[in-house]
Amino acid sequence: MINQIINDPHAPEPVGSYPHARRVGDLLFLSGIGPRKVGSKEIPGVTLDANGNITEYDIEVQTRSVFANVMSVLKAAGLGLEHLADVTVFLTNMKDDFSIYNRVYAEYLSAHKPCRTTVEIGSLPTPIAIELKCIAVFPSPNSSD
Repeated sequence: MINQIINDPHAPEPVGSYPHARRVGDLLFLSGIGPRKVGSKEIPGVTLDANGNITEYDIEVQTRSVFANVMSVLKAAGLGLEHLADVTVFLTNMKDDFSIYNRVYAEYLSAHKPCRTTVEIGSLPTPIAIELKCIAVFPSPNSSD
């Protein structure tokens, strides 16, 4: 059975001791992916005060950046969005952000329709408003995928 760690040099560095993704057999488990930029502390769509507190944010910009990071990790594993089977979305403000995030999500995944769960949480480890946790499936060697 294949058991492989995948780290993508084009995706933001993890904020803890974990890989970007891990392949186990035909499944690829992505760690939580946020909107941060690779090689910097910059978070697209977030304005921080001098103490590092969020003063304003743009959920659409963050969501697009999250998808760019997810696609980068998938690409590093030889996959694309069409290989996603399950997506768990963590939002810090469901009431204000769900409709915007849901519209952007549909732009990326309405054709592929992975299963999805969206939950509101009190905070994330960095000053972000959204994070995705994904599971993808490698195509079988005999498939046309």
